Parts: sequence; C-alpha cells; structure tokens
Amino acid sequence: MSDLNTFTIAEARDKLRAKEVTSLELTEACLNAIEGADALGAFVHHTPDLARDQAKAADARLLEGDAPNMCGIPLGIKDLFCTKGVPSQAASGILNGFKPEYESTVSQNLFDAGAVMLGKLNMDEFAMGSSNETSVYGNAVNPWRRGNEDTALTPGGSSGGSASAVAADLCLGATGTDTGGSIRQPAAFVGITGIKPTYGRCSRWGIVAFASSLDQAGPMTKTVRDAAIMLETMCSHDPKDSTSTDLPVPDFESMLTGDIRGKTIGIPKEYRMDGMPDEIEALWAEGKEMLADAGAKIADISLPHTKYALPAYYVIAPAEASSNLARYDGVRYGHRAKIAQGDGITEMYEKTRAEGFGAEVKRRVMIGTYVLSAGFYDAYYNRARKVRALIKKDFEDVFAQGVDAILTPATPSAAFELGRETSDPVEMYLNDVFTVTVNLAGLPGIAVPTGLDKQGLPLGLQLIGRPWEEGDLLNTAYALEQAAGFVAKPGKWW
Repeated sequence: MSDLNTFTIAEARDKLRAKEVTSLELTEACLNAIEGADALGAFVHHTPDLARDQAKAADARLLEGDAPNMCGIPLGIKDLFCTKGVPSQAASGILNGFKPEYESTVSQNLFDAGAVMLGKLNMDEFAMGSSNETSVYGNAVNPWRRGNEDTALTPGGSSGGSASAVAADLCLGATGTDTGGSIRQPAAFVGITGIKPTYGRCSRWGIVAFASSLDQAGPMTKTVRDAAIMLETMCSHDPKDSTSTDLPVPDFESMLTGDIRGKTIGIPKEYRMDGMPDEIEALWAEGKEMLADAGAKIADISLPHTKYALPAYYVIAPAEASSNLARYDGVRYGHRAKIAQGDGITEMYEKTRAEGFGAEVKRRVMIGTYVLSAGFYDAYYNRARKVRALIKKDFEDVFAQGVDAILTPATPSAAFELGRETSDPVEMYLNDVFTVTVNLAGLPGIAVPTGLDKQGLPLGLQLIGRPWEEGDLLNTAYALEQAAGFVAKPGKWW
C-alpha cells in the first residue's frame, strides 16, 4: 500500500494493533511523500534515519502488545520544539547551528509513547507571524490552490509548516504552538483540525519562548478524533515548567460521543466584524444550525471587551518577546557576528542581533522594549494587562451563565496569496482578530474545517471552551465535524 501516509492517526493505530501494517511501512510512506514535496517548504530538517530507528522500536513494542495510542505514528515536529541532537532553530538565523542536548517535554512525551519523528517543520521566525513568511528557511506553501490558479497561497502562521505537512499527507499529525492563533488560523487555512489547550495543560519546557504567558503547544491533525488522541499524549504536569498545572489528563478520545444535547453554545455579537466576508458570515450561521440540529441550545452572548483584544495582545506579546529574546546575544550558542578589531562586547551584541534576527522579530522586540520602558510602562503595558483581565472576566461571566462553548469564525478570510500582506504589518496582525482573546484568557480553543469558499478554499469555525474542559470542547467539535462532513483534500500539484 503506497497511500499509508493518507491514514488518520486513529486508522493507523487500529491497523498497527491489528498487525495489518507496521510503523516502518507507515514511516517509509511518509518519507517518500516528503521527498517529493520540496515545493511546499514544510519540512526544514529531515531525520529519516532517526525516524526508521524509532519506527523499528515502535514495531517491537507493538509486537509485545499493550502499546500506547501514539506508538508507531509518524509525526512532524515544529521547529520551535527543542529536539535532542537535531537542529532546533525556531526558523531564525540567530539559532543557526543550535542542536540542543535535551528534549522538550512535549516531544519527550510523544517519543515515550512510541511516536516517530520524521523531521522538523517550517514556521514563522520565533513564531512571530500569521503567514509563514518570516522564516529563515523561506516560505511554507499551502497545498490548496484557488480553482485552476497557480498562485501560491499561505498556509497561515506561525505553524504553517505543520499545517501544510498534515494537509498534504506528509505526516499523520504535527505539533504546533499557539500564542495568538498560530495553531487555529493555519488549521483553518488548510482544512485540518487544530486545538490550543488551556494554558498550563501542556508543558512549555524546551519550547523556544515567544510570549511566556500566552504560548501553548497543541496538536494539528486530520480529524477531531486524532486531535483528542495526540493531545492526551502531549499533556502532562511538568515540575520544570512553573506554569504547568498538576491536573489528571483525561482520556479525551473516550469523551467523543457526539452527543451535545442540552449543551449551550454562545454566539458573541462582538465577533461580527465590519467588512467580514459574506462567506464567513454564512458559514458561521450554518455552524449554528448544525449544532442546534444536534440538540444544542444556541444563545446570543456579549464579550464587551473583545474590541480591545488585538491592541492589548500586540502590546503584551511583544513586551514578553523583548524580554525572552534578550538571551540571544551571540555569547553562549547560535550565531555570533564577526567583529572588527577594537570592537567590544556591546558591538558584538549589536551586530549579532542585527544579523541574526529578521525584520518582523526586530519590529516586535523594538515595540516590546518601547512599551516596557520607564516612561511608557503604565501607558501601554500596565493598561494592556488590565484590559486582559477584563477580557478574561468577560469569558468567566459567560461561562457562569451556563454557556458550555462559544462558536466563532476561526479566521476573517480564506488563505490569501503569499506576499500580499507582508508590506503592512497591521493588516497581517488583523488575521488574529478571532483567536487572540482565547490566549489572553488562557482558554482552550479548537478550529474545525466546515466548508469551502466559492474559490474552493477551506474555511473553518472556532469553538472556545471552559478552562480544563478540553474533553467537552473536543466532543462539541466532534459533533460539528460530523454535521459538516468536511472531507475535501487539496489536489496534488507539488
């Protein structure tokens, strides 16, 4: 069978356990698919030998019986996760040549369960971007095309390589990270599922930091069931991450009944944005009907501080980035600039950072440093923190009124062409308009593909859940997925 790479995680798991296929066969199918997919720019560091070794070990474990769900499943790992002995650059020139001597907790959890790493995936530099155009490796490209056009489209960002790889069947699933929508927006752009769990559910240890109070890892998969299976393995309490929560991780897959009768789904009026395309509005209305037909009660709700979310996010995230990225100075690891005779350590710092960081990272570091500076701290950063608290309270009030989940669009448009929005950073930032509130409030959110626009591109809806209730959220998403029946795949052109 040459199409083993098209399996879902659930299908592959069941066939592995039934001895109908081996992990090595699955892995070889994915490696062959990756070999012919350079045009997508998804995989940036290839680890075929490691993948084969892990697959053989997984097959031995499967033969013994009692293997975990993720045993033998070939995955792609976003370049933001430190992987021992494998380049981990966060798609930045400043980490050129960096090979960690340790493994991120999330990737370690996956490998402990027997998962197979095919390689590292493209992303926006330091996860800063919404289109995967700020990467030192070059652009990742969406496997979808508009009709018969050849225009290259964005797979979204920052987890663009992960999105592209999963949608193009180069791997069965991929890790992503989400600071302001970087799992959910690309998932919607390529017609796959992506979930950002509650802040603290997945350890951040060994994931290169962008904004520490917002970053959260999550899976990007072909289906909601796959997301449930992979998320359970990724989650754990980790003493090495002080924000990691010591709560039991449920069996998320067992909670996928599709029964949402009696659940209340909130529809926030503030998410009806001026200029929102009619197709997004229509899709949202269809999503409401699908959930109502499945037995849920639909309630109009208000999240009054939503309009301040984007500006608050673009103060808080750069502020934390400016602090986190201060460690990249050319002294201990990564790129170090050549300095002229007579130059001191200050010149070495300046030249290293000027050469190593890309334009978008420099922009955000400068914004962050500005809003944290003595004269502007209260005017910008402190005010943004207060707004964040109000946004969080909006959600708490709605959930206290009995709302179980909130349905919104995932993105303000379908995937746009590469190069279109890079000239205007503010236009690019607007891509996060429906997703940043979830990070600011620390809530779980999931993007589910639910339809195609008139040009044949995927569109997704977002569900936002109560904190720590990912199982309930996944079940609502499962009901939506079943009702939408989205099975479209991109036509192969690469």
